[in-house]
Amino acid sequence: MAGTKEIKRRIKSVKNTKKITKAMELVAASKMKRAVSSTLASRLYAEYSSEVLNSIAKNTEKITDPLFIEREVKNILLIFITSNRGLCGAYNAQVTKKVLSLLKNEKKDVNIDIVTLGKKGDTMMRRINRNIIASFFSLPDNVSLKDIVPISELAINEFNLGRYDKILVAYTDFISALSQKPNIRQVLPISRTSFKDLIDTLGDDFKEVPEARLQGDRSLASARKVTDYLFEGDQKNLIKSLAEKITRMQIYQMILESNASEQSSRMVAMKNASEAAGEMIDDLTLVFNKARQGNITREISEISAGMASVS
Repeated sequence: MAGTKEIKRRIKSVKNTKKITKAMELVAASKMKRAVSSTLASRLYAEYSSEVLNSIAKNTEKITDPLFIEREVKNILLIFITSNRGLCGAYNAQVTKKVLSLLKNEKKDVNIDIVTLGKKGDTMMRRINRNIIASFFSLPDNVSLKDIVPISELAINEFNLGRYDKILVAYTDFISALSQKPNIRQVLPISRTSFKDLIDTLGDDFKEVPEARLQGDRSLASARKVTDYLFEGDQKNLIKSLAEKITRMQIYQMILESNASEQSSRMVAMKNASEAAGEMIDDLTLVFNKARQGNITREISEISAGMASVS
């Protein structure tokens, strides 16, 4: 059994660690509250904007804008969203596993290039020698639409120039503080299936929502409604501008979802670490008390033996 000094040192070390994890838990909880609020506030708009694109995409045979034109897939651009820092549970591991599965099933005649958002994903892609055309590490925690303009313009311009035939985004959907779901979703080209893919990303729970519940929730009911739109004026420029803005909004929403997932995962991880540290302190305190009691008993025995030998 370790000496009492060594046990006291370990208890002090664990207490210091618990203070750090508790502080990180509180910071993550504060950031999570803001991130979740931003995510939920824009989610309904993102859903309705996807409905608009879905309705427009029904008439793709009349639309000549490159963002709606499907081509033979030879080159794919994957936007890979992870965190800059660790200590966030399985958040990075889950979405990385999803991406690695995609790359593993990559066809021989299809090339996949990467744009990374976050150092963790960038490190992983460089480790497996993937071609990274751009990296973004400086997005703020409270990200705004203007912060992601360089990312969205890169994706849209590369697709318009014909360098890539499909744009995918690997991100993590925020479901709750305890549940996050990694997804890979196509943003370009805009097609009839784009809105169906949005519904698929919400998981089996969404697909199995009872009809009565759908009728009571406008955001969910809208997912099953398709509206025909009439355009006045310069339809070509209007559709082009609308498609670019809504595509930018979709990418922005995915980043918000990932940010909320990261902060909630970090909060839960730090909470679990704090609880584990508390349990370890209790166990070490019990061991310390046993060791101290053993030392006291031994000292009493030695004193009693000394007195007996003198008498």
